Amino acid sequence: MGPRPKLPTRRGFLRSVAGAATGALAVPAIIPSSALGLRAAPPSSRVTLGVIGSGGRGTHEGRLYAAYDACQIVAVCDPREDRRTQAKATFEQIYSQRSAGESFRGIEAYNDFRDLLERKDIDAVHIATPDHWHVPVTLAAIRAGKDTHTEKPLGVSIEQDLATRDAVRKHGRIFQYGAERRSTADARHAIELVVNGRVGKVHTVYVICPHSLSGGSATPVLPVPKGFDYDLWLGPAPMAPFCHDRCLVDDNRNGIFHILDYAIGFIGGWGAHPLDQVQWWADNVGMTIPVTYEGTGTIPKEGLFDVVTHWEVTCRYENGVTMRFLDDETAAKHAEIPGIRDESNAATFVGPEGWISVSYGKVRSSPETLLGSTVGPGEKRLQESGSHWENFVDAVKSRKDPVGNVESSVRSDLVSHLSEICIRTGRAIRWDPVKETIVGDEEAKKRMSRPMRAPWKLT
Repeated sequence: MGPRPKLPTRRGFLRSVAGAATGALAVPAIIPSSALGLRAAPPSSRVTLGVIGSGGRGTHEGRLYAAYDACQIVAVCDPREDRRTQAKATFEQIYSQRSAGESFRGIEAYNDFRDLLERKDIDAVHIATPDHWHVPVTLAAIRAGKDTHTEKPLGVSIEQDLATRDAVRKHGRIFQYGAERRSTADARHAIELVVNGRVGKVHTVYVICPHSLSGGSATPVLPVPKGFDYDLWLGPAPMAPFCHDRCLVDDNRNGIFHILDYAIGFIGGWGAHPLDQVQWWADNVGMTIPVTYEGTGTIPKEGLFDVVTHWEVTCRYENGVTMRFLDDETAAKHAEIPGIRDESNAATFVGPEGWISVSYGKVRSSPETLLGSTVGPGEKRLQESGSHWENFVDAVKSRKDPVGNVESSVRSDLVSHLSEICIRTGRAIRWDPVKETIVGDEEAKKRMSRPMRAPWKLT
């Protein structure tokens, strides 16, 4: 991960306190259940959790963890002081409310995730950073002996995806991918129906997700706000001037999702959800990922935002099954796509007996009676999960793979990267699933990795 910068004096203070507490920080690793109003889980069996990335997503997920008595949030982290302070206050308020209104103070807020990872009393972390930080923080956590729930998409390169899988294997950690649709009963039932042949033998899969944005401006250059550790926020990304469209959120226009230095755009960020559903099916019918990718897309020529905004890629599996991967606005022009009306994020499986579609919020089929089918004895069932965060906590305790395991997650993420590389090179590419590399195209192969700003690195 690179050498450490000079550490803040706060950490030195914490270390001095830790020495008096036999190696643990002053924040108690285990809070008595009576102080939290918790029900079933005794303190000795409760998973201690750190939330890394305390913006909207991290705070949303943290609220869910705080309501589950089998775990306890003990730390939050963000290079923005306002966000980590607010997250700390939010979670402490939840715990106070659960303890019959008694004031609760027991969550430490960190600027640098490496400080949080040094704590021996933390079992697991939820990683809700910007996309370009997902893998570097995940790798650091794994190497520090923590289990990880990492938000989607996974890496900003194929190299990062494969490095994550290899690290999970090597260190024997629990990894949960943040494609939470796997933990919903209707989606699981729909994929089970496809796996068990309710639409017949699938011949075509349609994957549709929201398009990315163009525009944005690198000017005017602004002073870095107080309490915003901009160098750490950038991390492995290139140094760049601080500006509104790069660093701040306004009217749901978050530039960090549309700038190639930090993401590959919604082709990965939102594509992760339907691609994950497709991979769930593929894993259970003996398929890997498509091996050929051919298509076109739009890359902005002006403005700060420079990810692929619109695309139409045809991906083919070795057995001949076709996947058509499109953004929502491009897909809307294709009346022949089953169930396209009102859909902006969906995976649709088509066979001779009809189609079944799993979107981010609902499932549909044609004929409609397909969804009423039951999965009988002797048919294939998928792993059940009551909720994604509970499934992760339970996996940390049982040491069994959660529903969003690393093997399947990496495979699904590779599809978005290979589609994006196909668009940027402007030609068809081929993936070797055994050697796990692009073959026959050295320029495309080079795009499997991306440089990281010193001192950050994957190894």
